[in-house]
Amino acid sequence: MIPLVKSTFYREEETKARLWAFLRTAKHLSFGPECERFEASFARYQGRAHCVFVNSGSAANLALIQVLLNLGILRRGDRVGFSVVTWSTNVMPLIQLGLRAVPIDVELDTLNVSSRTLRATLDRVPLKAVFLTHLLGFCDDPDAIAALCASEKIVLLEDACEALGTVYQGKKLGNLGLASTFSFYVGHHLSTIEGGAVCTDDEAFATMLRIVRAHGWDRNLSARQRGAMRRKFRLNSEFESRYTFYALGFNLRPTEIAGFLGNAQLEHVGEILRRRHANFVRLGPPIYARADAYVPLRYDHIDFLSNFAVPVVCRSRERRDALVAQCAGRIELRPILGGDVTQQPFFRTHMSEYADILGASNARLINEQGLYFGNNPDHTDADIEEILSVFAPAPAPVEAGARASIAAARP
Repeated sequence: MIPLVKSTFYREEETKARLWAFLRTAKHLSFGPECERFEASFARYQGRAHCVFVNSGSAANLALIQVLLNLGILRRGDRVGFSVVTWSTNVMPLIQLGLRAVPIDVELDTLNVSSRTLRATLDRVPLKAVFLTHLLGFCDDPDAIAALCASEKIVLLEDACEALGTVYQGKKLGNLGLASTFSFYVGHHLSTIEGGAVCTDDEAFATMLRIVRAHGWDRNLSARQRGAMRRKFRLNSEFESRYTFYALGFNLRPTEIAGFLGNAQLEHVGEILRRRHANFVRLGPPIYARADAYVPLRYDHIDFLSNFAVPVVCRSRERRDALVAQCAGRIELRPILGGDVTQQPFFRTHMSEYADILGASNARLINEQGLYFGNNPDHTDADIEEILSVFAPAPAPVEAGARASIAAARP
């Protein structure tokens, strides 16, 4: 069987051996220099000024929203638009922290929010922020979305957890808005087992992220930043400052184990992404060319497409169900993330005012007729051939006698 996730890490045996050596010599394993080194290295890789490492991609989303509230950029009760086909913990922090989560439909041929679908939402509901998911490495027209948000004074946030390395018009996804989140969960592009990050170019935002990550205190700030916080709050005692909490926060800190793994895997990030891209180039075109069976997905506007799973939207639910049955024991499949989030029980319970705002949407069709299979950097030629044999089988050869009969029947 071809699993969604083939290994815990890229070059797993080498990485485990290095991890074992690290564990034998490490003086402490709570947040420390390995995490800080990963933050600096990942910020350089992504091309952002700041990276704040946390213990999961979901924690990254939670921290992101709490920072917006702590800084007064958003206030409880504000409406925040989100990509309706996404992961649950993109939406849950909005609801948990007292915001109103407004779904934005996606385009069927890119699976992503476009400037058109955003404009349609804005015509119905005013928004203070948009949390844009770059679903499974794809995107629509995020430059136009950024321009629309700028013109409407809307804060743009990006979830790039599934799009690490995707390049659109010369720019990496995750570099268009105020801040972006990433996930380093097992099976994602870069694995620290559990882990995530928020990237931004705004220093004040990054400082508040570090405060939110660690209980609301200043422990992981620079000496200059700690001094500024203590002067702001007229705190003169070094002793008392150690347990002074400046803003609402959580404990979202990663461990040195995650930091070490991130540094080890980041050494191979280029190779990991090239392999996934090469797999997609072999798998995507022949599958999406079967317009009779699947909705053709558009990606020729993307310079470099990087994903950890290949999505397929079938022309009917019956075909989707037949594929699920056909792949049982052969190829591991999943629905396309949370599908139409407005149909999820938590959303209908806690955000009922917007549960039916989209009506008969593209998201609903993706929810009912979509699936994905894994795109691993360790895929073999045999894996690729097996996947294609199910999703895009070559036409059966026509024997000579049959060819003659067909020719004779032509007008």
